[in-house]
Amino acid sequence: MIGIVDYNAGNITSVERALKSLGIEYIRSKNPADLKDCEKLIFPGVGDAAYAMVQLKETGFDVFLKNWAAENKPMLGICLGSQIIFDWSEEGATDCLGLVNGRIQHFYTIDSSLKTSQLKVPHMGWNNLDRQNGECPILKDVPETADFYFVHSYVICPADSSVIKATADYGIKVPAVIQKGNLFACQFHPEKSGKFGLKILENFCQL
Repeated sequence: MIGIVDYNAGNITSVERALKSLGIEYIRSKNPADLKDCEKLIFPGVGDAAYAMVQLKETGFDVFLKNWAAENKPMLGICLGSQIIFDWSEEGATDCLGLVNGRIQHFYTIDSSLKTSQLKVPHMGWNNLDRQNGECPILKDVPETADFYFVHSYVICPADSSVIKATADYGIKVPAVIQKGNLFACQFHPEKSGKFGLKILENFCQL
């Protein structure tokens, strides 16, 4: 059974719709106790890092997710959920979950020249991925020409670059797929990225 973490900051409906289309059984809950017996977790998210962390603390999901990761159980973070698994976010100067070492920084903090470029921030649209650091199981049978849908203003900056499994080119190299053990994360929205996004979700659910 797949558990979907519902902490009032997630893009839940589209994730549910994607899993239904794949015929994958899941449970969605705002209560960590309901998800404790799941085999895998999907941790979606849209919006503000500071608000999301408040919601996680109020629901107890902060401790639940830390314990889940400590046991190396499979988890997939999506969009905001791919960011707040790290230590700290520049968005609201927010202390995050610390499941992976690193920081989240605004595009303009990383490269101020982007302010005067033709590239708009938020980064919104379709990009393909450049693979790196070996194979990643959630990218199995996903062609390197496949495009995925991004919407974000902040960028993952891991302390250890070896966790980056794919990047997207948007003025800078944007870490787009992360893997640390059984913890995976996609900066883009696989649930909104057509058949190859669905393939990523299917790969994760079949780990």
